[in-house]
Amino acid sequence: MEFLRRRIESQVLSLSGIALGQIDFEKPHGDPGLFGPDSVSWQVHGDFTSMLIGGISALLLQALHPLALAGVWDHSNFRDDLLGRLRRTGQFISGTTYGSRADADWLIDKVKTIHLKVSGTAPDGRAYAASDPALLTWVHVAEVHSFLQAHLRYRNPQLSEADQDRYYAEIALIAERLGATQVPRSRAEVAAYLAAVRPDLLCDERSLEILRTLLNAPAPSVIAAPVAKLLMQAGIDLLPDWGQKMLGQQVSPARSRMIQAGVHSLSPVLRWAVRSGAIHRARKRLQPPFNS
Repeated sequence: MEFLRRRIESQVLSLSGIALGQIDFEKPHGDPGLFGPDSVSWQVHGDFTSMLIGGISALLLQALHPLALAGVWDHSNFRDDLLGRLRRTGQFISGTTYGSRADADWLIDKVKTIHLKVSGTAPDGRAYAASDPALLTWVHVAEVHSFLQAHLRYRNPQLSEADQDRYYAEIALIAERLGATQVPRSRAEVAAYLAAVRPDLLCDERSLEILRTLLNAPAPSVIAAPVAKLLMQAGIDLLPDWGQKMLGQQVSPARSRMIQAGVHSLSPVLRWAVRSGAIHRARKRLQPPFNS
């Protein structure tokens, strides 16, 4: 069983930012990072299954914004290096959540520098820039809203409304550090923001190409292929109804129940297997020193 556990864990971690090997989550000792273990952000970001599902949903949601999509299309090798993009995104999220303060600062500064180089003209003639505060807010909200919805569906449906608001208030720090403005900090503010931005969203051929790229993404192994397919479908199922409709991916209630049942059967296995993820390593960093 230990061989099987390690095999599953190695494949899971190969998809995460840990695979890049740039952050030591166990050092320096005692450093709580930006949020610390008592934060809701540590809770929400600590489960691989729900975070991957939320991440898939967030990518699809972000692809409905023409300016956000133009930046990815023109300046990213996402279509040719999906695994690399997944690892880099995972490193940013895990590093800013569980890394030391110095590592979190390094990641934020690194992304800000990259954003300064990402600008151009969208197909509709509008100029875009990744450093645009409004665009940063959109990317952030699409992401954290998806993470929280996945957490509520697959990890902890009992998370209180107060803690849900606390999560949005905590994690707004990252968006603001990147340059976002007027960042929603509660469930009500996020709902109002999404309603306000919907008229700006559009599903075009590029959006559908992002969808096809995700649907056709290779799995880490033959054994993992059914798991990858299930998690992809769960990401689509997590989209709001209007997002599914825009992408032509409406999920029926019966299909949704099947997908969710499949994930609920799978997730305990992944949680059993993964014992050295970012959250586990960060906890070691915060343990009292051993005195002989």
